[in-house]
Amino acid sequence: MSCVTFCTCDVNDCPAHPRKHGDECAPCIEKNLKHHEIPYCFWNKIGETGNADSPYSFLKFAKAVIDGENP
Repeated sequence: MSCVTFCTCDVNDCPAHPRKHGDECAPCIEKNLKHHEIPYCFWNKIGETGNADSPYSFLKFAKAVIDGENP
């Protein structure tokens, strides 16, 4: 299954977006790891969104998961 079929990222202008090349999610994951960030699709999964002024840091993601914890 191609990751493009389940990708929830709507940042379509990102050069690492899976629809921009044939390398699936690898460029996105590589970019995020380089910047110590969590991919946008993970933020979508927990119902959070971000913006260019707000980095998708590991710590911010962990706090968002804990704060949004639901049974």
